[in-house]
Amino acid sequence: MLQFFSKFKFFFVVLGILSVFILYFMYNALKPENRLPVYQPNMVNPELVDSTLLDVKKYHTIADFSLTNQNGETITQDNYKDKIYVADFFFTTCPTICPIMTKNMVTVQQAILDDDDVLLLSHTVTPQIDSVAQLKKYAREKGVLDHKWNLVTGDKKQIYQLARKSYLAVKTDGDGGPFDMIHTENFILVDKEKRIRGFYDGTQPEEIEKLLEDLKVLKDGYNQE
Repeated sequence: MLQFFSKFKFFFVVLGILSVFILYFMYNALKPENRLPVYQPNMVNPELVDSTLLDVKKYHTIADFSLTNQNGETITQDNYKDKIYVADFFFTTCPTICPIMTKNMVTVQQAILDDDDVLLLSHTVTPQIDSVAQLKKYAREKGVLDHKWNLVTGDKKQIYQLARKSYLAVKTDGDGGPFDMIHTENFILVDKEKRIRGFYDGTQPEEIEKLLEDLKVLKDGYNQE
């Protein structure tokens, strides 16, 4: 018996190696692919969605925009072309959730510091207060890096329409009038095609961890294409 096995030892070694490879490829072929959903308005809490979009089931993307950042530069969708980014809504004088959100966004900034594919975008919801100078002061105080993170101000109506009609992020029905005020803790993950791929509570550390995990999944998906 030992003579038989020694005679065919090389054959059994090769067979064993081939079996390992076959099992590995079968496992990967059968393993469910880890992909993030592409969020459409009909998939989101209706309270967060403008009534005109409630029945939209496909092709939802972030609308074009033109706003001004902390350096007085015009920021448009072209600055985020072929980029993944995380968006949120805040205001510099907010005493409650915004400081926590900003601190957590700084954590995200640190995680993507050397990643040229990922940027951040924060919209003020009080543009009448948050001038370019005010945003610059806030950016310096909080550790915002200009090449990674734009804090933007501009037309209030445009910002509010972006929040509700593009990012599907707030419950208020306000259209950006002088007395309207939105306040949302949501961080929104947007892919290179301007599609929403995730929502996260920007005040919760465990949600930030989930965001960073999902960001890796999203990047891996592009790397495999």
